[in-house]
Amino acid sequence: MNIPLFSSDTHPKAERFQIQLLRKASVAERIARMRSLSQTVIQLSRRAISRANPELDEPQLNVLLVAHHYNTDLAERLKKYLDQRNLTSLAL
Repeated sequence: MNIPLFSSDTHPKAERFQIQLLRKASVAERIARMRSLSQTVIQLSRRAISRANPELDEPQLNVLLVAHHYNTDLAERLKKYLDQRNLTSLAL
């Protein structure tokens, strides 16, 4: 089965090698890689949001993260939940 190459910034030989590695990996290894990549993306996003909004505390940053990555409706529900527990006071 030939998989078309999609990366414009990766040399085709390197991409083929990466695909071979993924094919050889077990399901557990693939899940671990996916989880690690997801954690990295979330950490980088949190850091960028925090740098852009240094005045916000942790719960407020979490609400903003949800607004950026999911939607404002979910962020509003999170904010309401946190407000009920007196954990945040952020206006979206």
